[in-house]
Amino acid sequence: MITLAGIIGSGKSSLTELLAQELGSRAFFEPVSDNPVLPLFYKGNELAAKKRQAGQKDATNPYAYLLQTFFLNRRFKMMKEARASHNAILDRSIYEDAMFMKMNTDMGNATAIEYEIYQELLANMLAELEQVSQEEASDLTVFIKVSYKTMIKRIEKRGREYEQISSDPSLVDYYQRLLKYYAKWEQDFKGSPLLIIDGDKYDFVENQSDRNYVLNLIETKLVELGQLSESEFARLKTARA
Repeated sequence: MITLAGIIGSGKSSLTELLAQELGSRAFFEPVSDNPVLPLFYKGNELAAKKRQAGQKDATNPYAYLLQTFFLNRRFKMMKEARASHNAILDRSIYEDAMFMKMNTDMGNATAIEYEIYQELLANMLAELEQVSQEEASDLTVFIKVSYKTMIKRIEKRGREYEQISSDPSLVDYYQRLLKYYAKWEQDFKGSPLLIIDGDKYDFVENQSDRNYVLNLIETKLVELGQLSESEFARLKTARA
């Protein structure tokens, strides 16, 4: 099982799809298109930021806790299904979610009580996952690391209105904060072997040469971990040549 990690717009879904096609794996995608809470969350962030600027220091986003529990529930289901399939790629896992809830609590978008309840729920889910499987969270986690400039460029390109800084200037602070939280997440991550991809340097979506390089990098790591044979790696490289 491979898990993708990375900030909004880093290219997780695109690389998940590429890897699934390359390795013949089942892809599990982050619930975005069928997520009724996500647009509400972004609007709630905007309103909470305006209230705090106006002096209401305890203003929260009423959808922060709802959004994070929505994601937690969906990802818990995905993790169980992925483990059962024995050959899966996830474009984000349950192990990355707590960072978002922590940041929203630190910003004041969620309350300390909501964070405490969320942590208890997460702990219960992780305990059940550990009972189902004694293996690591995943065989490999691939972290696509991008700068603020690259992130904004890709967010603009995919065109989701509620994600645009032109529509909501408060997102500038939100995105820049998120990059700092991801830097700490990268430093602290212990869930599985971690492979870092430079998403600023390698455009694996538009550039075929970059795509081949990134796929070879991931597959080389899988060979090192004993999850892919040398002969299968050679076959995959030849098929892309």
